[in-house]
Amino acid sequence: MAHTDRPATLRDVATAAGVHPATASRALNPGTRLLVSEETARRVSDAADRLGYRPNPVARSLRTRRSHTIGVLIPDLNNPLFPPMIRGIEDRLAEHGYVALIGNTDVDLAKERLVFDQMRARHVDGFVLATAIAGSPILAEAAESDVPVVLMNRTSQEYPFSSVSVDNEQGVRAAVAHLVALGHTRIGHIAGPQDASTGAARLRGFHAAMATHKLPVTDGQVVYASAYSLEEGARCGRDLLAPGGLTAVVAGNDMLAVGCYGAFDELGLNCPGDISVIGFNDMPFIDRLRPPLSSVRFPHYQLGTEAATLLIERIEAAESPVKILFLAPELVVRGSAVPLADAGEGAGAVPLRRAGRGRT
Repeated sequence: MAHTDRPATLRDVATAAGVHPATASRALNPGTRLLVSEETARRVSDAADRLGYRPNPVARSLRTRRSHTIGVLIPDLNNPLFPPMIRGIEDRLAEHGYVALIGNTDVDLAKERLVFDQMRARHVDGFVLATAIAGSPILAEAAESDVPVVLMNRTSQEYPFSSVSVDNEQGVRAAVAHLVALGHTRIGHIAGPQDASTGAARLRGFHAAMATHKLPVTDGQVVYASAYSLEEGARCGRDLLAPGGLTAVVAGNDMLAVGCYGAFDELGLNCPGDISVIGFNDMPFIDRLRPPLSSVRFPHYQLGTEAATLLIERIEAAESPVKILFLAPELVVRGSAVPLADAGEGAGAVPLRRAGRGRT
């Protein structure tokens, strides 16, 4: 039995299980458990449970020179897009004995710097960054210091970091093609921040799609959001639609699209009767809006698991090649985008396909 005046040690567990302490250590570490037999791993695990053994993460980090913690920087935890990604990261990290430290930056460079520095001071083994923007000093520092970094829902043209994101250009191409098939030719775009790879790629996709369908794009057909927020969506919606003439909008993301709903009310426009709109991300609950928002979907949870997998590869094999992954988008059609011929019929118009959630 364990001594009553001190917590059980790894040596106590090894003695109780009849194995060497190094074997006990391998059996209790998710990353090395497969190196011992199933029967030995079970015997060690049973002994640890019986003795109430809890690993000492500080001692372990001194031995391995790893903290088995990962820093995850998120731009806005109020955005429902991110919690499924974080869950994917945490689930995959747990399989390999890592835990995540989550930092919310509020799209504030000073706050991002503070959180990044605090996590480095805690000796995290690497970072998953969903905050990367062009010219980021943090990316430059990470590249120079060889800190393992994976970008999530972002890409970088400046630094050779592994990344996982959706094929943003293809997603917007699908949205424009759908609106054109519905008879719309006067289509506007609310572009996301251009220092974020998502905003820049989705704008490229919009221009490419309009060119494919031989539709001109005038200066007034594109407005630029300074942030992916409801407030910016409302402002951009007013600027885009107040002059009149457009019948459809492709928004840079769902937050901007939802903000547009407020602009519709202010301008006396009915969606979808007067104006159709499609978002991007298919974040939770947008199917509960009135009308339910059509959006470009991609697997948020999988984005997190893939990001964690890439980072573990970089940590455990520093020479592993840089990998750039793009997940396939899928257009989900709901009630906010209808045929141009249905204009005036309002929210009762029937969409081409009504999607169930089926979210991972």
